[in-house]
Amino acid sequence: MDYEVVILGSLTLIYLLALLYWVFLKDLISGLSLSSFGQFKKFYTRVSSFGELSSVGNGKNSVLRSANGVLATGCLFIFFVVLAGAYWLLSSDLQPNSRDQGFSIPGPNDAIGQCNVFDGKWVPDDGYPLYNVSDCPFAETGFNCLANGRRDDGYLKWRWKPKNCDLPRFDVQALLKYLRGKRVVFVGDSLTRTQWESFICMLMSGVEDKRFVYEVNQNKISKQIRFLNVRFDSYNFTVEFYRSVFLSWLTPPPKRAPKRVKWTIRLDKMDNANEEWVDSDVLIFNTGHWWTKTKLFETGTYFQVGGSLKLGMPVSKALTKALQTWATWVESKINPNRTHVFFRTFESSHWSGRNRNMCKVSRRPMLTTKGRDKSPISDVILRVIKSMSAPVTALHVTPMGAYRSDAHVGTWSDNPSVPDCSHWCLPGVPDMWNEILFTYLLHKDQISQQRTAK
Repeated sequence: MDYEVVILGSLTLIYLLALLYWVFLKDLISGLSLSSFGQFKKFYTRVSSFGELSSVGNGKNSVLRSANGVLATGCLFIFFVVLAGAYWLLSSDLQPNSRDQGFSIPGPNDAIGQCNVFDGKWVPDDGYPLYNVSDCPFAETGFNCLANGRRDDGYLKWRWKPKNCDLPRFDVQALLKYLRGKRVVFVGDSLTRTQWESFICMLMSGVEDKRFVYEVNQNKISKQIRFLNVRFDSYNFTVEFYRSVFLSWLTPPPKRAPKRVKWTIRLDKMDNANEEWVDSDVLIFNTGHWWTKTKLFETGTYFQVGGSLKLGMPVSKALTKALQTWATWVESKINPNRTHVFFRTFESSHWSGRNRNMCKVSRRPMLTTKGRDKSPISDVILRVIKSMSAPVTALHVTPMGAYRSDAHVGTWSDNPSVPDCSHWCLPGVPDMWNEILFTYLLHKDQISQQRTAK
């Protein structure tokens, strides 16, 4: 709004100067004297003379006085109209609950667009949360922080506001209608499972009879389960989750491998469940949180390409190789005319302390990211996506989560003795990931037009 305010301010100044000239400065310049201070009286007289035109016979001076009055009154009227307009623009821009009518977001393989929805800030909004997690049977009890004893609920009242645009408000009925007859598949680690749970809970807020939303295999949501499939029977679509923390195939080690090698990640092969993901309409991936030395080497997990062990391969190089294998799979297996592919970037945690084993959950979002808005893992993901020929949309949520030290599970889980500064409470941050995802789905035609126009 800055350019509009500048224009309005300039117009206001011009009209004010014109007003001063006609009712004050004009006479003051024509003859400076002590009586010039009486011009303030003339100002009032001229403004109030509007409408006092009695007859042409009253002489030339009365006509001029009325003309001055009309001009002065007109200038004053325009001045106040412009001032009111400037105030309205400024106040609407500062309101945390306001939503701009227009928006524009990057398309597939495009990190920068007319408006980058991932560059913004969290603003307070009493319209949140979007659902009651206690009414959603598909949210893990470990993520329901309020039910697990958290007393403050301020962390639920924040909305992500991009700098140069805004996201449309969540329209659950429009989304349910869009998903009719479709198949949505999430693939990744526990943070993807959290997003999957959030996705279902947000959709269930618009379903009248929740008995017709069920897990197909009657499985209970848990951390270890490999596959979950929730069906919205009234709308004939499913929302599925596949646990695949590396996206690559995890296998026992080859013969003659060193004893420390318990498992190998086949960097040149996709997870052996990959055929299950192909016939989907919306396909969301993530990986990264298990690509650490602690979760790899300390558990006896190493890398393999073909028949060769890669014991000395750096983690970053292995991740790049695995993502390149994934990219080739997408380009060869996925039909871009049917399936919209997304990849969510890395989520920085808020562990603290010298050994990063302390978890302090704040009451409000952080004012600065303290470097958590950057991630080498996210950089690798974005690089690979940008190099692809197939259309893939990056959900670059790393900067968003960097501020939210207040929204982690902490000790409000089903196991309070183990603090958690990695996962998020529900409702919470994952809902915003899904709001952005919904925006892409419901407005993909508009995004496609923007890319064509570039």
